[in-house]
Amino acid sequence: MRDLVEKLADELLEAERSNQPISPITERFPDIDVTAAYQIQLKAMQKKIATGRKVIGKKVGLTSIAMQEMLGVDEPDYGHLLDDMQVADGETVKMSGLVSPKVEAEIGFILGEDLVGPNVTYLDVLMATKYVLPTIEIIDSRIADWKIRLIDTVADNGSSAKVVVGSKMSSIENLDLRSLGMVLYQNGELAATGAGAAALGHPAQAIAWLANKLHAFGIQLKAGELILPGALSKAWTVKQGDTITAHFGPLGSVRVSFE
Repeated sequence: MRDLVEKLADELLEAERSNQPISPITERFPDIDVTAAYQIQLKAMQKKIATGRKVIGKKVGLTSIAMQEMLGVDEPDYGHLLDDMQVADGETVKMSGLVSPKVEAEIGFILGEDLVGPNVTYLDVLMATKYVLPTIEIIDSRIADWKIRLIDTVADNGSSAKVVVGSKMSSIENLDLRSLGMVLYQNGELAATGAGAAALGHPAQAIAWLANKLHAFGIQLKAGELILPGALSKAWTVKQGDTITAHFGPLGSVRVSFE
């Protein structure tokens, strides 16, 4: 299994480098389980870190019923965020560096304290949160045609590509993150709406799930990290020339364009 983990990690890294997707892992290796998929993800992360890239946070995926139904899964997944994945608010991303991108609007959390599983609750997350901010996650699949199951997306770093980070930082005091609304616009036209409750009922609940899941792999959420708790609506496909803006009411907005 160790050789297969290494082989598939290298395949996914090459697919990301060349923007040439690979065929679904679950079709070629039907006996691979979720634990092995996370080992593939972690092996790829180790190789990236060895080249000088730095982990700046983590992301939870598939927290909304809409996304779980879209991919036919019944549990979330997670991935790592690296320094070269971060995009500033209002910047432009080149389509040539992506395979088949989609966008998701999320409430980003910056931690002020470490969170270590296995018994983290959503209240622990709220107490550990330094501030929240608006984000757009750009997801992408190095698996051809988004033909993914849970194991495929887990191995592929939660299908993560980039994260656009808003500039407004807000304290969570006096904020009801469960009912906080989000409106997503594509080229000025309404594309999707959602609320914080889409992420496992409360965004902090999704982060608690992550902290507890990571405990099994000897990983913890660290102070200063950016944590994405999951999409507030279904993923939205983007194309060259698009501008995407997400408004989060009192949290402010965040924008990205594609060329």
